[in-house]
Amino acid sequence: MLKAVEKKRAYEDIVKQIRSLIEKGGLKQGDHLPVERKLSETFKVSRATVREAIFSLETMKLVQRRQGNGTYVIASSEEALVQPLADALFHEKDDIIDIFSIRKMIEPEMAQMASQHGTAGEIKDLEGVIAKQEERVSGGENPVQTDREFHRLLAKMARNRVLERLVLALHDLLEKTRGNYQQTEERKQKSLEGHKAILETIKGRDGKAARQAMRSHLEDVEKTLLKRKGGGRKR
Repeated sequence: MLKAVEKKRAYEDIVKQIRSLIEKGGLKQGDHLPVERKLSETFKVSRATVREAIFSLETMKLVQRRQGNGTYVIASSEEALVQPLADALFHEKDDIIDIFSIRKMIEPEMAQMASQHGTAGEIKDLEGVIAKQEERVSGGENPVQTDREFHRLLAKMARNRVLERLVLALHDLLEKTRGNYQQTEERKQKSLEGHKAILETIKGRDGKAARQAMRSHLEDVEKTLLKRKGGGRKR
């Protein structure tokens, strides 16, 4: 429950409480926050302090103010957990080669673990994500959300919460860094083919093959991105 805060740096306490509620599911994506007056009364602070807290939460991409319609939660509980980690570890100026180097270190292991620990229901969910991705690719749409969802589900199936947060943070950074690279038809097809190959190894419960399929997928996508980008590492 929300409660009154200390006057010193009060807006930080408000941010901490609201972020904690999002992380724990007490506030869900799409929920409408109380109006400023109500928050001011609840926290026993001025409206200016409430506005400062809301601004900070907006900067963290946890909430969004909508003109004439109030403030809404826009982050899921997972995103609320990941954002501080992403901010601490990664930067939008990080080179895409470095990002993929890290991905190639951890995501093949993640795929192997997912093949061992994923449930039949989760495998069915993966199939659903790929079907949605194929539909979007066929329709000429950008499948970036389905790409992220596929890797998020694999991370969840690995049954390691720290690994799951790290993978989500990397994908969040990659979306900011790669710009329009995701839009190319070659990139879309490579992603879809790679996901299908990974899914087959997961369904077969073949950890070694899952590891290799993920690594091959990442290498193929990396080549496509770098070719589009123009070659090598920025200096």
